[in-house]
Amino acid sequence: MEGGSGSRRLSLDELIVKLYEIEGLKFGDFKLKSGIQSPVYFDLRVIISYPELMVQVAEFLWEAVPSLSEANFQSICGVPYTALPLATIMSVKHNIPMLIRRKEAKDYGTKKLIEGQYSEGDVCLVVEDIVTSGTSVQETVEALHTVGVTVRNAVVLIDREQGGVKHLKNKGIEVHSVCTLSQALDILRSAGKLGDDKVQEVKEFLAANQVSPADDSNTITGDGQSPEKKTKRALTFGERAQLCNNAVSRRLFEVMEDKQSNLILSADITQTPQLLQLVEKIGPFVCAVKTHVDILEDFTPDFGTRLTELAEKHNFLIFEDRKFADIGHTVSLQYEGGMYRISDWADIVNAHTVPGSGVVQGLKQVGQPKGGACLLIAEMSSAGNLATSEYVRATVEMAEEHRDFVIGFICQSRLTSDPSFLHLTPGVQLQKGQDSLGQQYLTPAEVITNQGSDIIIVGRGIIKADDPVAAAKQYQEAAYSAYLARLS
Repeated sequence: MEGGSGSRRLSLDELIVKLYEIEGLKFGDFKLKSGIQSPVYFDLRVIISYPELMVQVAEFLWEAVPSLSEANFQSICGVPYTALPLATIMSVKHNIPMLIRRKEAKDYGTKKLIEGQYSEGDVCLVVEDIVTSGTSVQETVEALHTVGVTVRNAVVLIDREQGGVKHLKNKGIEVHSVCTLSQALDILRSAGKLGDDKVQEVKEFLAANQVSPADDSNTITGDGQSPEKKTKRALTFGERAQLCNNAVSRRLFEVMEDKQSNLILSADITQTPQLLQLVEKIGPFVCAVKTHVDILEDFTPDFGTRLTELAEKHNFLIFEDRKFADIGHTVSLQYEGGMYRISDWADIVNAHTVPGSGVVQGLKQVGQPKGGACLLIAEMSSAGNLATSEYVRATVEMAEEHRDFVIGFICQSRLTSDPSFLHLTPGVQLQKGQDSLGQQYLTPAEVITNQGSDIIIVGRGIIKADDPVAAAKQYQEAAYSAYLARLS
């Protein structure tokens, strides 16, 4: 093998051919995580078995950012896991300190997510092998930001030209690539490794399958049509209802469309008469009412029946904000039994995913036969919350695994491009701000139009208003106008 510290330096053409020969670049028919068949697949993890070639790749990465120097960054960080050995080689050869981002924080010792020496305000260069959507790079950037380290630049071996570079640039990160996939295709064709038909097939596939920021780096979305035939537009609530297999999510979309409301009232009131009186007045303007039944000081077993009657009268769903967070057996008992008997009257409940998929399985065992559904808590609106990017990704994967019962997320922004999942955002007021306990508030336009959520959840903004009915109308109109703005 040629390459390495004492070997001849490979040209870019030779490097791409070598990667093809060791099957780091594969062409054929591959089923990706999304279920879509792709004519191209990357598995650059294989380079760890070719150390001399790995050194060559690391040097190409270093030279891809010629305008940068120690004055522009104080450290480098490889995206786990493929880019870690590449970043290590760059660190050793050029005497640049290295940071390591853990996939998960340790639950012992220092419990650090970022390993290495750094100071707040330091600038770090992120290293990655392939960029598709930019999600993996963004997650590493966000992890570094949590410890005060800034990222302005990332260097990647291959840009798949599917939207990731543009997405990261919009986030303030400049991506420097050694090679684009189109360049690699042309190099392999010139070397006699690929025929014209295969090159054209891959290029057409890339053009027709651009990714969204929520997609995984090897997960492609798209309908396979040519760019000229594709019409990019957001689906209406009514259209999304037709894509739902879950009856609760379908009904919620239909209610939102029929009532022109994507507002949920958070009825955080401790007395049953006052709560039901408020719901009677606000019911016509909301798609759902969210309760915390355990804060009712005068709860009686007929509460669920009385609330259900109002829901039928005003055509809204009931969402009990129980935030289940225990093992499956325990949450099934909490959901079905006790004095609250939540499964008898709540259309929707929610759960933390910290306990693992057992929490969903336990809830589904009780709720699915009764026509209930579940939301997973992926992000929170309180300052200093611990919902990291890894937690969010694991939550989305859990939802996909149990999509027959899980209908969406409590979150701050859109987490998946799947139109059948709902995104609900709490902590919304007409003006941005923060309360004394760290609750952060965003406006309906920011949440719906800019961050891609579907529904706003409003409590004190309505309950504490001088005229709650007028306030509810104002929030309803603001949220639905933001949704229409997103459609346009």
